[in-house]
Amino acid sequence: MPEVRAPRELTTREKTQRRWRAPSTLPDPNPEPGMGFRWVMTHLLGESKPTHVSQRLREGYEPVKAEDHPELAFEANVKTGNVEVGGLMLCKMPQDMLDQRTEHYARTSNTLSQSIDSKYVGQSDPRMPVFSERKSSSSRGSFGSGS
Repeated sequence: MPEVRAPRELTTREKTQRRWRAPSTLPDPNPEPGMGFRWVMTHLLGESKPTHVSQRLREGYEPVKAEDHPELAFEANVKTGNVEVGGLMLCKMPQDMLDQRTEHYARTSNTLSQSIDSKYVGQSDPRMPVFSERKSSSSRGSFGSGS
């Protein structure tokens, strides 16, 4: 007598759940408590950019040494010992300084926006306003008579 089997749709297979994720272009360092990381440009199209690096170092960033992050040691620059990938150097800064930097640039951006807004509002004519409130909306229109 033939064996009675359950339909294939009702049977399940146990399989290991592997999740695909998009690869990162740059490797991520293991996190350090209280530190933030950033990739800083050292070269662009094969041309050295020492001014850019110098500016970031003056802001308070410091280069990450490959010996401090062995997971990135294969990306190390032989001469300097810093972690570098394709014209970018990994740098770190204490998180509280990063927060202060972010606040500074947010204030600067906000001040500039307010200055521009007040300049345009001062030049506005009620018959033809130069500036309108910054808000957006969306609406749904009809396409013909609907029949």
